[in-house]
Amino acid sequence: MSVGDARRDIAIVGAGIAGATLAAAIGDRANVLLLEAEAQPGYHATGRSAAFWSETYGGPAIQPLTTLSGPVLETGGFLQPLGSLHVGTAAEAGLADAFIAQFAASGVPLERVDPLARVPGLRPEWSVGVWEPTCAYIDAAGYHADALARHRRAGGRTVTDARLVSARRDGGGWHLATTAGDFTADVLVDAGGAWADAIAAAAGVAPIGIQPYRRTMVQLMPDPPVPAGVPHVAHLGGQFYFKPEPGGRLWLSPHDEHAVEAHDVQPEELDIAIAIDRLEHLVDWRVARVERTWAGLRSFAPDRLPVYGFDRHAPGFFWFAGQGGFGIQTAAAAAMLGAALLLGDACPAGLDPARYAPARFGRR
Repeated sequence: MSVGDARRDIAIVGAGIAGATLAAAIGDRANVLLLEAEAQPGYHATGRSAAFWSETYGGPAIQPLTTLSGPVLETGGFLQPLGSLHVGTAAEAGLADAFIAQFAASGVPLERVDPLARVPGLRPEWSVGVWEPTCAYIDAAGYHADALARHRRAGGRTVTDARLVSARRDGGGWHLATTAGDFTADVLVDAGGAWADAIAAAAGVAPIGIQPYRRTMVQLMPDPPVPAGVPHVAHLGGQFYFKPEPGGRLWLSPHDEHAVEAHDVQPEELDIAIAIDRLEHLVDWRVARVERTWAGLRSFAPDRLPVYGFDRHAPGFFWFAGQGGFGIQTAAAAAMLGAALLLGDACPAGLDPARYAPARFGRR
């Protein structure tokens, strides 16, 4: 590959966690340009993450990516112990058994426990629990910044306020028109998150149908403050999750998922109220005050698996999108896989590239 300044080997559109980690992974073997539509990378999804690493989050098809990413995050100092308690009522005991069964062959440690012994103030009807000890906090901002720094140290360039207007391919390369100027590259990588289909359309590539969804988060202060040792807590039926934060605070989500157009999404008052109501039905803590609320975008392909690989009908166009809400916890493995596919290397052991390839959509 060439290393000249006028033409880049690879242009990655989107400098969130997906684009940044991919750029860092290939920067020692390719001349990489990162293009970001916003004034700062990671504004929409990466910067609004719930920031936890859970091997079960996203289901069995996502778990190999998460598990493979774990040692990278741990070695880099981006994980801190947390643990996750998955809870339900007696009527939901079957959900607990099914939850454990679907990860039985994965090596993820899960066990039935008494949740009332692990969360002070938990209401007695929440008597079913599954413990996931490996769940951890992620320093999402630190990991993203580290990836951008590695990209920069490798000689890569990042251009912000560079929304892709159009892209055309001729002579074996891509000519990119952006709001920050024009660029050329041999390969165009679509790491645009919620805007992935729009980026494809701008390049004349048929969209896959990657749909953004709004997810709400609430930072609140309970009374009394959250006791030390409380883990991440998630409903087996998918109605809520929360995790403790410094100072006795809580980050709470109603686990909502509202299909929206890609935009600078904001929380809705109804979803905030639903989140608090569900918390109050779970524990006897009083909500002293709501300190902050926000919403983020989670983007899924039709089968809810990420899309990694070259488009069969658009030479030089590489999909790297559809990471749902698990983009940060899987980013290290995704970058390994993406780098292997882009550079022609062997794929990481334990990952089946066909599972995530754009070619799996029958119309492509």
